[in-house]
Amino acid sequence: MPDKAETECKYWIDTDNYDIMEAYAFNLGPKERRQIRQIVFDHFDYIVEQWAEFQRRRLHG
Repeated sequence: MPDKAETECKYWIDTDNYDIMEAYAFNLGPKERRQIRQIVFDHFDYIVEQWAEFQRRRLHG
C-alpha cells in the first residue's frame, strides 16, 4: 500500500438515496476504497448532520 500521505479521495453524499458516489480516488487500491466506503456508510447520518450544522452556521454567522 502506498504511503497514506500520497493518497486522496473524494465522495459525494446522496442523502435522497442514502448512497455515496466516488468523485475520485488517487493512489488507493480496491481494498482501501471499500474500507473508506464502509466507514462513510457507518457514519452516514453523523456526516449528514454535521454538514447541515456547518451550513447553518455558515449562513447565520
